[in-house]
Amino acid sequence: MEKEFLKEISIVIPAYNEAENLPFLCDEIKAVLKKITDSYEIIIVNDGSSDMTQESIAKLFNNDREHLVGINFRTNFGKAAAFRAGFTQAQGEIIFTMDADLQDDPKEIPHFLAKIEDGYDLVSGWKKNRQDSFVKNSSSKFFNFITSRFSRVKLHDFNCGFKAYRSEVAKGLDLYGQLHRYIPVMVRNQGYKIGEIPVHHRKRKFGKSKYSSIRFVNGFLDLLTVMMLTKYFKRPAHFFGGIGSAALGLGFIISLYITFLRLFTGSIQSRLPLFIAGILLIMVGVQLISLGLIGEMFANNYKKEEEYLKIRKIIKN
Repeated sequence: MEKEFLKEISIVIPAYNEAENLPFLCDEIKAVLKKITDSYEIIIVNDGSSDMTQESIAKLFNNDREHLVGINFRTNFGKAAAFRAGFTQAQGEIIFTMDADLQDDPKEIPHFLAKIEDGYDLVSGWKKNRQDSFVKNSSSKFFNFITSRFSRVKLHDFNCGFKAYRSEVAKGLDLYGQLHRYIPVMVRNQGYKIGEIPVHHRKRKFGKSKYSSIRFVNGFLDLLTVMMLTKYFKRPAHFFGGIGSAALGLGFIISLYITFLRLFTGSIQSRLPLFIAGILLIMVGVQLISLGLIGEMFANNYKKEEEYLKIRKIIKN
């Protein structure tokens, strides 16, 4: 039996100190969606803002209880946690994510839907003409280049917040930390089809950018996490066992060579460092293979637990 959805479209918007932008953004989204469908919802996740964002969401909800949902976090958990909370609440068959800073243009929504109809499971935006500072633009290009090289996913803009997902894709994501930056990598490694479209990017009107160099550096560590979790989480023996087998094999070959020298030349004194290296490689290889097997046992008995986000309040009809 095919799953029934209560909405056609859900828009998930993380917001951190974006009180001035939210009314304008909601008006723009509604103006676009009313030409497409009346079956939609706008989910705004207040990520522990210190300004009037919570009050702004409450006012928007009171003006449109049919289409607006508000989620208020007790403190700032980050964008990944906001996405996860929004995806959990979303009832739409197609789920969009947008930034709350008005830089994403809602007029692009029909273009995303057309790409989804072409058979894609995730469509990511590409801020081709990005309206940000030189430092932010340059670091973003470098980040995208490195991510594409490491992950082998061919996209121009991994970190664009403007995306469209089929519901099962969004709800199947396990997001935390800064992993939202690598959603296309996670989705591709799960076997889904991803696409990309260029989108109109606008300059920020109100508020300040949340970008920092620390977040940029931490993102590369999260890339290693994504690669490990998506490719080897359910088969850790393939990762540790592969490296361990190589080390064990090399150590075994070195030991055979040293044994040959000892038997036929009578001395290995000049080869003592090589002998020590061989023994160390055998020890490391055995340990890595054992670690992989232990990981397999944990993975086999793994039971996913729900992450309890400290949500203060959910506002919905």
